[in-house]
Amino acid sequence: MSSIAGKKSGLTWAVHISVVVLVALWLFPTVGLFISSFRTADQISTSGWWNALFTQEQNLVLRTGDPSTQTRDGDLYVIEGNLFGQAAAGSISAWGVSSRAIADYAPGDTAPMGDGAEITVQADGEYRLQGPAEFSGSRGPRVFATASAPPEFTVGNYDQVLFSGSTTDSMARAFFNTLTVTIPATVIPIVIAAFAAYALAWMRFPGRALLIAAIVALLVVPLQLALIPLLRLHLGIGIGKGYLGVWLAHTGFGLPLAIYLLRNYMVGLPRDIIENAKVDGATDFQIFTRIILPLSFPALASFAIFQFLWTWNDLLVARVFLIDATGETTVMTNQIVELLGTRGGNWEILATAAFVSIAVPLLVFFLMQRYLVRGLLAGSVK
Repeated sequence: MSSIAGKKSGLTWAVHISVVVLVALWLFPTVGLFISSFRTADQISTSGWWNALFTQEQNLVLRTGDPSTQTRDGDLYVIEGNLFGQAAAGSISAWGVSSRAIADYAPGDTAPMGDGAEITVQADGEYRLQGPAEFSGSRGPRVFATASAPPEFTVGNYDQVLFSGSTTDSMARAFFNTLTVTIPATVIPIVIAAFAAYALAWMRFPGRALLIAAIVALLVVPLQLALIPLLRLHLGIGIGKGYLGVWLAHTGFGLPLAIYLLRNYMVGLPRDIIENAKVDGATDFQIFTRIILPLSFPALASFAIFQFLWTWNDLLVARVFLIDATGETTVMTNQIVELLGTRGGNWEILATAAFVSIAVPLLVFFLMQRYLVRGLLAGSVK
């Protein structure tokens, strides 16, 4: 009997496996998104992110040099160079001169190009295009090649997403707009909820129990039910669409959870500390600011994480209470939706924009995660 209390459960292995599976389900997509944000469009379209460190075989559409680079070699006009550019990259295993036959020729073979011209392509991308007549046009002919390309990573995706001059592509403005929405929408409900939670936990007044019951009831009310009536109220009192309206909306939707979480934590604080402070002549405001707030920091941090993540990732409230027609108040979630419409085929841009969007919430979560569990367990034990 003495050993029963210290005996481990036979389901411990199941718990460990479940934790590993949950961590993997969360980690793999995040790592994949991070790696994809540094890959080129060709690599993303031909292979998964797990193959990013290995040589990949790709079908490429390359061009020879334009006719302005041609030279004269006896009776022939010649254009020479490397299909991969100035620096050779990759190895060609097959090539062709038509989109319907992209693997008709092997490296070293010569293919006709029409009008007596012909082209020879080597495995390293070196080519020689020659013909009896002078080449014309603004661009050289296309060559379709199947090549083994080495791993390639670039920061150009981040440069295009964050610093491009286009309103539809730049995420920099949307990033600061999201901060403008998120920071006040996190601080304001915390301040209001802290005062309300202290009053509901330690102050005696008529109707306190009804207020607590109403707050609990508001936790289950879907915010979608209040969006249109609240927007009409904002328009009626002159607030309209703007930052003030979205701050008030997030504050109203976040207050029930904030008050409930903070009150449960404050109720669990030692009563002797508050009673001794009152005996010493401290007012309720002094007790709140000097004793309750410092002791309630884990709960405050826990709600701050929830509120920050919610407002940062929010799209619905932002679309309702912000004007996005001019792009001046567009948040990151809405900007990514716009990118899906305008750059739906550019997966490297979408992956970069998505990772920029989740980078700040990840940082906030990892910095404050130790307070999250302590705040969630508030009031569960005495």
